[in-house]
Amino acid sequence: MSLRRTLGPVRSALATRKGALAGLWLALVVVVAVLAPLLTPYAYDIQSLPDAFRPPAATHWLGTDEFGRDLLTRIIYGARTSLSVSVVSIAVSVLAGMILGAAAGYFGGRLDQAVTVVVDLTWSFPEILVALILVAIIGPGVTGTMVAIGVAYLAQFTRLTRAQIMTIRSETYIEAARSLGASDGFILARHLLPNALGPVLIAGMLATGDAIILEATLGFFGLGAQPPLPSWGAMMSSGSGLLFKAPWIILFPGLAVATTVIAINLFGDALIHALDIKTRLREA
Repeated sequence: MSLRRTLGPVRSALATRKGALAGLWLALVVVVAVLAPLLTPYAYDIQSLPDAFRPPAATHWLGTDEFGRDLLTRIIYGARTSLSVSVVSIAVSVLAGMILGAAAGYFGGRLDQAVTVVVDLTWSFPEILVALILVAIIGPGVTGTMVAIGVAYLAQFTRLTRAQIMTIRSETYIEAARSLGASDGFILARHLLPNALGPVLIAGMLATGDAIILEATLGFFGLGAQPPLPSWGAMMSSGSGLLFKAPWIILFPGLAVATTVIAINLFGDALIHALDIKTRLREA
């Protein structure tokens, strides 16, 4: 797949109003997360008990938490946690799912049966349940959360890739390549996977929004990133008991989660309309 073919639908999505607004917000979140140390004079892990429960003001734009830590600083650093955990886990899940789905869809037989049984077994459980079980086995923390999210969404990408491969493998140009002596690996890498990539990447982008919610949920239960590392879900958890005393502690992290997930879904929707999947599937 050429760079032009990859970036073309993205440019088309950005040309729409909702795609541009969503893309701008996502770019802002990424830039803020990367440049976090340069954007705030406060440390995310230094407590100042005399400053606890300060409402939003000029010195602390979003107020402080129960330990006197600047809430805006922790939300900015929390973006690092949420984005890194979600993007890395979904990227690994997409890669593993495409490999398993492509192998099962192309070769069929017992391999297809084995992959299908395992995938259907995990698919029958909600992602949150799979994630909770895996975190309970691996242990709480960033690594455990990444593994849990990656495995929880593996079935989705495996099934989607398998369906795409099974649809494309009977095309005339695939038979022509096979008759000319092309190896199975070459056919998969050169013809099948590039043409199945579009729908899988869109599904992966949309799943990233779900992964952010899942990471926040695990953090809310104390199973995600461990203190003092900021996490949007953990901040919401600590603020839930202070809703009437300091509502900003739960409100602003919740808004960060909501706006980011909405932006991902809006941009993904714009990308779906910009990407002609049927045409992409017919291209060699």
